[in-house]
Amino acid sequence: MSNFRGKRTGETGKRQIGEDGKSGVGYGMRRKKIQIETRKINSIPMVQSYLKHGPTQAFGLVCSSSSNSIFDGKLAYVPALEDVLVWDVKKGKMLAMWHETGHRAEVTCIRRSPQSNVFAVGYADGSVRIWNYTSESVITTFNGHKKAITSLAFDERGTRLASGSQDTDLIIWDIVGETGLYRLRGHRDQITNIRFLPSSRDLPSTSTSASPGYLLTSGKDTFVKLWDLSTQHCVQTVVAHRSEIWSLDINREQDLIFTGSGEGEVKAWRIDSETLAVGLKETETGEVAKFIHPIAGLPLASRHRVSQISFHPTQPYVSVQSHDRSVEIFRIRTEEEIRKKQARRKKRAQEKKKQGKAVEEKTEEDEPEITLVDMFTPHLVVRANGKIRSFDYGSDDKVVKPGFQIFVALNTNAIEVYNVPPPTKSKDVPPEATRSFSVDLPGHRTDVRSLCLSSNDQMLASASNGSLKIWNMKTTSCIRTMDCGYPVCSTFLPGDKHVVIGTKSGEILIYDIASSTLIDTIQAHTATVWSIQVCPDEGGIISGSADKDVKFWDFEQKDARGESAQSGKLMSLVHMRTLKMTDEVLSVRYSPNGKLLAVALLDSTVKVFYRDTLKFFLSLYGHKLPVLAMDISHDSKLIVTCSADKNVKIWGLDFGDCHKSIFAHEESVMQVAFEKGSHYFWTVGKDKMLKYWDGDKFEGIQKLDGHHGEIWALAVSNHGSFVVTGSQDKSIRVYEKLDEPLFLEEERERELEEIYETGIADAMNREDAPIGSGAEDGFAPPTTQAEVTTVSKQTAETLMAGERIMEALELADTERATFQEYGEAMAKLSEDDPMRLQPPARNPILAAYDLEPEAYVLRIVEKVQSAALHDALLVLPFGRVVSLMYYLTIWAQKGWNIPLVSRIMFFVLKVHHHQIVANRIMRTTLIPLRKHLRTALQRQKEMIGYNLAALQYMKRRNEAERTAQFYEEEDWDEEKVRSRIAEGKKRKRVTLKA
Repeated sequence: MSNFRGKRTGETGKRQIGEDGKSGVGYGMRRKKIQIETRKINSIPMVQSYLKHGPTQAFGLVCSSSSNSIFDGKLAYVPALEDVLVWDVKKGKMLAMWHETGHRAEVTCIRRSPQSNVFAVGYADGSVRIWNYTSESVITTFNGHKKAITSLAFDERGTRLASGSQDTDLIIWDIVGETGLYRLRGHRDQITNIRFLPSSRDLPSTSTSASPGYLLTSGKDTFVKLWDLSTQHCVQTVVAHRSEIWSLDINREQDLIFTGSGEGEVKAWRIDSETLAVGLKETETGEVAKFIHPIAGLPLASRHRVSQISFHPTQPYVSVQSHDRSVEIFRIRTEEEIRKKQARRKKRAQEKKKQGKAVEEKTEEDEPEITLVDMFTPHLVVRANGKIRSFDYGSDDKVVKPGFQIFVALNTNAIEVYNVPPPTKSKDVPPEATRSFSVDLPGHRTDVRSLCLSSNDQMLASASNGSLKIWNMKTTSCIRTMDCGYPVCSTFLPGDKHVVIGTKSGEILIYDIASSTLIDTIQAHTATVWSIQVCPDEGGIISGSADKDVKFWDFEQKDARGESAQSGKLMSLVHMRTLKMTDEVLSVRYSPNGKLLAVALLDSTVKVFYRDTLKFFLSLYGHKLPVLAMDISHDSKLIVTCSADKNVKIWGLDFGDCHKSIFAHEESVMQVAFEKGSHYFWTVGKDKMLKYWDGDKFEGIQKLDGHHGEIWALAVSNHGSFVVTGSQDKSIRVYEKLDEPLFLEEERERELEEIYETGIADAMNREDAPIGSGAEDGFAPPTTQAEVTTVSKQTAETLMAGERIMEALELADTERATFQEYGEAMAKLSEDDPMRLQPPARNPILAAYDLEPEAYVLRIVEKVQSAALHDALLVLPFGRVVSLMYYLTIWAQKGWNIPLVSRIMFFVLKVHHHQIVANRIMRTTLIPLRKHLRTALQRQKEMIGYNLAALQYMKRRNEAERTAQFYEEEDWDEEKVRSRIAEGKKRKRVTLKA
């Protein structure tokens, strides 16, 4: 009955609403419906936003071991992972950091240009950046290699750069034009060294070949190759050693090559300059003349790998680094010195003969030959304080006493400068190198193993094997350095005046920060102290060790002993009680409310005890490998554990139930810590990643990279504003909370986009399966590679640049077509025809910039980086290339940016030659283009010729004026004046006194 009535009422309601909107049951139902809808809207959960974190600072690095370093006598340019640091060695102060935002690849090679403020820096991702020292900015970026850059070299004028890589390719770059000239292939393994050899061949000015000269390269394939750059091919390959060639250098006279191998062997080679001047020619016997000839080997003190050979740029010395910790320096004798030495030797031999000691008769030569060993004599050995990564010479400064400076970059995050004295007459006192400067305080010698922050977040303590350092977090400067053993864990004591560290040997060390002294050493355990924490009531500390003990300590003040450097009361610890465990203790944690104590054991479980009675409360088991660290939330409700099994587990502390297990990192998870006042937590792992998680929703919020080694340590700010990580790469990095909101969906989309973009670029760069080759799974039939090819490499930037050009062309074509259609329609009508319409509205983008379609396309093309332009043009389909040709014609006609027009024109013709030849319609575009481009280029040529003539006239006039000035002021003859001008010396300034 009720059902029926309800149905009827509903029907009546419907009818009444139809008749009268506000009457009776119908109105009531409609109000009810609106209320239900409102309730639904209110119940829709809001998308939670988090605050983004970003890397703000990296410190603790003096010099990383990934690359060589450069020294100019005052400043050292050294690698620091992805950055380059500039140090004033004398003051021990960092002057600049060359950092490009968003670029993460490690620096692998640094080379200075003959134009002294320009540097080429090679990176592990195969890119080369040209940095300007004065502006501390990137001039241009070259992308051409697939693997890390291993060697760089400038030519004598600094206009060309050669880069060698692990991908075995050699690329010549034009620094002025900012393009890759060509790629040379021939080496079968990593290229280790490159040197330019100037050629004496004089090419006519009309020659179209590239700048003449030769290039010398060595590789791990045991080959030394000589390349002729005018013909762009290899003219001689020398199998120089039986193992990899790690080092190569040429002397100042450019006639002697030294090569060093992996077996500790140094060989000398002679360069035949006459043959180089002539080029490839056949000898009388019909053989091709050789450019490089072997001479002999140079004996070394050690048989380790010869990692660097370097001739001094101005003085007669050559240095060889073949031992981990030392550099051998050889002095190059003059011919006169060698002859004197030989005469003395001959004289001694004759004296011995007279005394009857010489038994064998020797045939005397008038002029004995000079051997390599006679020419290069050992001078001294520079012994450094650590393993040497590279060395360099300081520039000759006449103020410094005779001799020269040698700069050494160490693998142990330090740099040193030694003074090398000149040879002495007396044989009794051998010359010794003295260390004049060293920079080592702003960084640790070994991996950063532990970090802890003071309660106000103003100080950071970092500990590594051998040293404990205190850093000011505001300035990131190192304010204290103290010696210690092998630290594993550390914490600030209440009051922030003392730091306690637990060591591998089982000791607990207490340091006073103000006086930077060790005030107490307590032999707390018999094995490694893995974990230390201050009690919530701040009355003592707790320590957990591999000797299966958890020990409770109280603070006490004790009188200073006689041998102590301090007076008055000193902080110390007194042992209160011990909790014995069944297995080694890896981590201990108090709950913030002070009621519970969690202990992680080597058997992969976590045991929870009541703090006051030490009664067992819970056992948390589920990890497959030991728990390495854990933390308890501020409200004592959640405990999060991280393990060597790569998982993070979130547990409830009320019943010990596992809320969620997350596969967090690709490698072991080393540390975990809750952010203060929330259920968000941080984890770090051996996969070099720092990750941010939501402990309530069990979702990853953000992934942060930056480190280049396993991350061992983590410290979270007490105010939740930043997080600090310490790593095997010896760097300490700070990630600060930004004001920018972060939405999980957007973050996931961004990560997927990155993967997609890199995937596209990688697919386009594959040479084994070119697009359209029909190769299944990317395996194309093997083809023989040409010795010289073009330089191209697609990256996400070049693909985006190509897309922008395509969009601009499409927009401009649509605009042209619209107005062309309108023009044709209006042309058919008379002036006073009523059908005449207003012209169509312009494209909003063109209207905003107030540009014509062709000007807009040029604007977009001009914005593309010069080095990426060719790769961006390769992205265009042929239909768009035809469209671009039309705009090239207009630009040539109007004389807009003719160098760019010519460059695009020649590149497009070269790439799409077959389609353009086959396409008849292209003829109508190409003929006017040729006409306009020739006219424009002729104008440019005339302008350059006129300017050159004007500059030469100004030079002659300036010289004439300077000569006249000299004649007037100095009583010299013309020849003397001209020689003075040629030298470019300034006249002395004379101060006149009244």
